Amino acid sequence: STRSTSGGSTPWTQNGAGGAPRRIDEQTRDWICVIARCDPRFLGKPFSCWSLAKLRDYLIDAGYVTTVSVETLRRILHERGVSWQATKTWKASTDPDFTAKMRRVLDLYDHPPADGRVLCVDEFGPLNLQPRPGRTWRPHGKPARLRATYRRDQGVRHMIAALDLASGRLHYRIRDRKRWREFLSFLKTLRRRWPDDKLYLIVDNFSPHKHPEVRAWCAANQVELVFLPTYASWLNWIEAEFAAVRYFALNGTDHRSHTEQDTAIGDYIRWRNQHARPKSGFATNSKIRHPDYPFKAA
Repeated sequence: STRSTSGGSTPWTQNGAGGAPRRIDEQTRDWICVIARCDPRFLGKPFSCWSLAKLRDYLIDAGYVTTVSVETLRRILHERGVSWQATKTWKASTDPDFTAKMRRVLDLYDHPPADGRVLCVDEFGPLNLQPRPGRTWRPHGKPARLRATYRRDQGVRHMIAALDLASGRLHYRIRDRKRWREFLSFLKTLRRRWPDDKLYLIVDNFSPHKHPEVRAWCAANQVELVFLPTYASWLNWIEAEFAAVRYFALNGTDHRSHTEQDTAIGDYIRWRNQHARPKSGFATNSKIRHPDYPFKAA
């Protein structure tokens, strides 16, 4: 019902708020969000995702609403935290020693040993020459353009890099191949850089990292290889740094030679290292910090 103020006929809702009452009640709004999150095929529709127009048509045909606009649906979903998102992949580690290996890595992150230095090491690439999509600030409707066709006739290169947690700096080499020989050569540069520290190297299970020659040299030179669980590259802190290298040094570029591309990567890493800070607080609010992770189904 409505009432009027003593001086006129302004309508009020029962709760005292101005404006017309909502035509779609709260329970229906909740159902709209539930259906939007549902696979349309479960509801007998021959498509794998909803467009707003298809969702609107289904809601009307199924009797949830008599009429509703696409913009109203957009607003309802937004108000309840439902947004249009890309699907992501996920892969669980099958490593029988997953928990022990994960906790070892996290302990090195949280409590770096007093007798040495913790380094996250990995390969980045392949670094081929091609137009790379990216983002940039441009006048509305006038995006930057890159060539759509290209020839892959100059081969690929690979970056081997180490993230020093004590300083936050990246150390790297770019090579034509990424065999155990290139990996071992890179480890020797790290050994020369810090001749007096024991080095704790967090690495994945790529076969060159486990080559007998690499293992033997590490054992003889105060270098401990700390292997990640299988399918758990996300535990390697350097992965976040590689994402930044890709975003700021490569995305939106179209380098025509490896020299040009290598220079761009080097320029970015030198700039980054000038602004580096010691690394701390890895995944502090993540579920991996729960003492019972990984959770077991009952």
